[in-house]
Amino acid sequence: MKNLIVIKIGGNVIDDKPLLDKFLRDLCAIDGPKILVHGGGKLATELSSRLGIETKMVEGRRITDDETIRIVTMTYAGFINKTIVAKMNACGGNAIGLSGVDARLIPAAKRPVKDIDYGWVGDIQTGKINTSLLTSLLSAGLTPVIAPISCTADGYLLNINADTIAQSLAVAMSGLYQTSLLYCFERKGILSDISDPESVIPRIRISQAEELKANGTIGSGMIPKIDNACLAISDGVSQVIIGRSDDIVPIANNKHGYGTRICQ
Repeated sequence: MKNLIVIKIGGNVIDDKPLLDKFLRDLCAIDGPKILVHGGGKLATELSSRLGIETKMVEGRRITDDETIRIVTMTYAGFINKTIVAKMNACGGNAIGLSGVDARLIPAAKRPVKDIDYGWVGDIQTGKINTSLLTSLLSAGLTPVIAPISCTADGYLLNINADTIAQSLAVAMSGLYQTSLLYCFERKGILSDISDPESVIPRIRISQAEELKANGTIGSGMIPKIDNACLAISDGVSQVIIGRSDDIVPIANNKHGYGTRICQ
């Protein structure tokens, strides 16, 4: 079974041009099939502010009203996606930009209203992910670059958390490839002390995750990452590593001492 890496790149890296450029150069230098998933929250927030639209977040997840779905679609599936694809191809990569809408890649349903009304936010229909499309693209030597926008069966656009997309794709592809899921952002891993950038926790067991959330070690935007990392391991993904974008090469080459590994 071939190896596959599914990488999710964080918004703080996307907002830092030198950091993003280095990450994409390093990514293009890594051999083998790979899928890149991105978000890009700050640009959408900045555009919302310029247009006088309030941004609302709950535990790292964006509330997406009628105006916000237009903004995130334009920024995520438009400017950011095509910028990343252009940069990768300029580095010698063979990238193709997609969203969950294209070829029914990531079918989703609007999240039902419970305690919070998330608006046009979607939940992925995991059993319907178009793995045959991804396999065809990977077999042709292409690297899919996926924006976190999908749609309902009747054609309404939905905002999907990019961490969740990466996890769902990794799980869906794990029956076809030996799949690793890498969450890359601006820190070296999950830190035991947020004020100490060197305090990386090398391993977190699934059973520890809730305790770390409860005591505040993991909070805010890290919650979707750790939740999705635990789900991925439980659902058959070979390994999940949360680490720094600068370290993508050693992380992808499975060198120990880089990032935080999530394990059973």
